[in-house]
Amino acid sequence: MLLKPAPVDFKEKWKSLEHTIKSILRLETIPRDIWLARFNDIYALCGASSEPHSDKLYDSTKLLLETHVSEILPLIQTEDTENQLQNYCTHWQNYSKGIKLLQPMYQYFNNTTHKPYKLKSLCKTDPDESKQMEVEELGLDIWKRIIIVPLKDTMPKLLLDGFDKPRYNLSITIPLDTIAIILKSFVDVQEFNKKRKLELYQSYFEQEFLERTSIYFELESKKIPEEYTVTEYIVRALKIMNDEGKRSKQYLHESTYDKLQSRFRKIMITEHLDFLYGESEAMLKEKRYKDLHNMYLLVREAKNGFASLPDTFKEIIKQQGMKVLESLKEIKYIYVHFVEDILELHEKYKPIVLDVFNNDFYFSQALDTAFTIIVNHKLEENQSSKAPEYLSKYCDKLLRKSCKGMSEAEIDEKLFQSITIFKYIDEKDVFQNIYQTHLAKRLIHQQSLPTVGEEGMINNLKQACGFEFTNKLHRMFTDIRLSEELNTEFQRECVKDTKDELNISFSANVLQTGAWCLILPTKSFVIPEQLITCSQNFEVFYKKKFVGRKLTWLHHQSQGELKLNYLSKMYIVTLHMFQMSTLLLFEDCNTLKYSEINETLQLSDNYFQKLINSLVDCKLLLIDGDNVKLNMDFANKRTKFCITSAVLEDLAQEIEQSVNSINVDRESYLQATIIRIMKMRKTLGHNKLVDEASKI
Repeated sequence: MLLKPAPVDFKEKWKSLEHTIKSILRLETIPRDIWLARFNDIYALCGASSEPHSDKLYDSTKLLLETHVSEILPLIQTEDTENQLQNYCTHWQNYSKGIKLLQPMYQYFNNTTHKPYKLKSLCKTDPDESKQMEVEELGLDIWKRIIIVPLKDTMPKLLLDGFDKPRYNLSITIPLDTIAIILKSFVDVQEFNKKRKLELYQSYFEQEFLERTSIYFELESKKIPEEYTVTEYIVRALKIMNDEGKRSKQYLHESTYDKLQSRFRKIMITEHLDFLYGESEAMLKEKRYKDLHNMYLLVREAKNGFASLPDTFKEIIKQQGMKVLESLKEIKYIYVHFVEDILELHEKYKPIVLDVFNNDFYFSQALDTAFTIIVNHKLEENQSSKAPEYLSKYCDKLLRKSCKGMSEAEIDEKLFQSITIFKYIDEKDVFQNIYQTHLAKRLIHQQSLPTVGEEGMINNLKQACGFEFTNKLHRMFTDIRLSEELNTEFQRECVKDTKDELNISFSANVLQTGAWCLILPTKSFVIPEQLITCSQNFEVFYKKKFVGRKLTWLHHQSQGELKLNYLSKMYIVTLHMFQMSTLLLFEDCNTLKYSEINETLQLSDNYFQKLINSLVDCKLLLIDGDNVKLNMDFANKRTKFCITSAVLEDLAQEIEQSVNSINVDRESYLQATIIRIMKMRKTLGHNKLVDEASKI
């Protein structure tokens, strides 16, 4: 409830008010009723009838504070200058607390008198015209004028000496915590002036502080190289940087830290980069990782601080990588050593990037650049990089059933690590096609590990390159699964009579042309009579189930098991389709003419020669002039074995054809890209077209 304005005796009210204010400034306890009474006195003075006493109240309060602060100045200016800072700190803390306690007592004055006056003053053009302040702001301004300004010749020097003593290992007589409070007062006394809040702090202390600090930095840096080696200087500089930074953050205003660090970097780092990097290469080669880490911590914030260090790091990795590649040329299983040796090199330098260089972008980039060069290096001139083929062969070896001596967990770990090499391969489309060819062989010939291992590798590739990259691989597994269901149905419905008659077991994989990277037959192959019926029955079954689909038999991708009953001991041999067809020709005879076999099978001369040689090499057949005979004396330690030489040669041919087909695909993609760009741009210069096409 507001009181009605009434006449007020200013002197009487001020006498009581003055006594209370002095008690507050002395931090004496004020009873609650006295506090409320003084609050009402200010309210009455500001709302007095006929003429409010606001101006008198302001002037009297100002005079009281000036008198109080003037009495403090002699107490601070003692003959013992070292006690001056401690005295200042004590009196400032008491005074600033008292001023803050006065602010709520003058709340009504500030709200009704000061704020309207302040708005009015903003409209005036005379910059020298004094403005009325809030009581707390007034008290701080008085402290600045009467205490801080008169001490400008002695106090800053004492403050600066307080920071210099720990630098030069001198005993500190004034705690830095005390200095921090004093420096904060330089900011606090101008906190109401938002635009010039740091002006006093900067002119009174910071500027000279930075100059003294620069002199200290220069003295330390001039000791190079008379007193310090590179390692010693780095350690010393790091200590100075950490000590100065810690003191700055703890005792100075936050704005000083960046200025201090800037001067440190310029004087102690940037001007001595040549000296610092003089031993960088030796540090890398000699594995002085602690020294390298210290150097990194020192120069990372400096402008152009890294200079050539990442490039030096890259070159050393590249040199090591080239030595590894050079040592692989005469090794038998080169693809295994290629992958594992490069991974070993990567495992050597990756922790250096993480631990020594804190996984810094520039050094991580240097590592990636070096390994990209190593992985894609051409082992032989005038040939493309072998990395896609070697990596695919490596994965193929791990994923085959024939891979022994490793647990599933070890295989999964090696496959996961191989993705590191994959990420550095430039021609990922080449790897994709070769891997697809290897996977096709594993799936068709049932040589693959359990599906979990295969799918784990595909998921690794998907994470590295996305779903589109592995889409065809997923479809290949789908085809195999659907083919198993299809064969079950075929065996149940269609093969009963044929099976009884021919006494054979038959199954077929139906593969989508777009998903499988397989060579289509260029010449018809005449399959043996023993297999004609089952293949014809399957075609009838399939066409009845799927109308409009066309089957193309890939006999060169097929294989089968054949029982050899003509020998003293029965053998079961796994053969390529062409090998099996050749042996089936001997079912009713022991000898055939070479030309007769070739005419019956209708294979190319080159491939037929390899086929016969594979059977002769394993001693199932014998050649006597133009005659080809069954080896009736054949013997083997195992009763069940496999002949795969022809298949392996065919795989090499398929890989080569797969790689050659990629250029055709790339040409199509490039043409589509150019068309898309030109549809959007309508008109474009040749050079700009090349630039845009390269970016996509």
